[in-house]
Amino acid sequence: MAAEAPWHPATVRPLVMGVLNVTPDSFSDGGLYLDAERAVAHGLDMVTSGADVVDVGGESSRPGAEPVSEREELRRVVPVVEALSPRVRVSVDTVKRAVAEAAVAAGATLINDISASLWPVAAESGVGWVAMHMQGSPRTMQRHPHYRDVVAEVHHFLRQRTAEARRAGVGEIWVDPGIGFGKTAAHNLTLLHHLPELVADGVPVLVGTSRKTFLGRLSPGPSGEPSGVDERLAGSIATATWAMLAGVSMVRVHDVPGARQAATLVGATRVTGTASRERSHRRLVSQEQGLREQFVKGRER
Repeated sequence: MAAEAPWHPATVRPLVMGVLNVTPDSFSDGGLYLDAERAVAHGLDMVTSGADVVDVGGESSRPGAEPVSEREELRRVVPVVEALSPRVRVSVDTVKRAVAEAAVAAGATLINDISASLWPVAAESGVGWVAMHMQGSPRTMQRHPHYRDVVAEVHHFLRQRTAEARRAGVGEIWVDPGIGFGKTAAHNLTLLHHLPELVADGVPVLVGTSRKTFLGRLSPGPSGEPSGVDERLAGSIATATWAMLAGVSMVRVHDVPGARQAATLVGATRVTGTASRERSHRRLVSQEQGLREQFVKGRER
């Protein structure tokens, strides 16, 4: 019997995952959406702006972050997932099995897993799974990141996790090189440069560079100081666009409107051959129906 082909999103436009941190201490928007009602409103705003997925997280993974209790994370995440899941595909950003299970029960259909350890939950629940690479833990990852060959080591890790998830029966697998998670600015740039090699493995790739510290260091302000979190929009869009042009299937962002516009334009460049402009436009529009069908299938799992 022939092996089943790996799952891949039915779209030529890269997808946009909007970040929704229901936390008091995330590096970019900590505290802004800790209230469930405000979090849901922001999630719906991102949907209106073009987010294909809303990624709900209740525990900060910023460098130096301390873990929160399972009970507190559940309190933050579940009501928001429950409210948003009828309107958009929801992923849950967690490393805890109980939180992942509860979020899936509340309507999440994708587990965004920075620990790359929750594939058994995805297999048991019939939902998608994102395996991200991280050296260390959020508390320690940026102290002394080191690799002999960052590209080889990150790619090897993600291939191993992908193989384990497939053996367990996970149908929808994504990989994320973990920009900023136990990496220096040089590591991040090297991984971005070599994204086509990761894409060539045939597993959908998710990349998140949005507002990260290395962008501020690489694009300092007039004083020479690193640019602040709120001054990193251009760098965020530039690196997301670079990733999309390299072939990634989804970008994780805080600023959905600009990323969605960039994704639409990158999608247009992916239409190849001699198709007319009108046929190209129809193809880009038809993908929206495919996305809706994927969302319905996810809700039926």
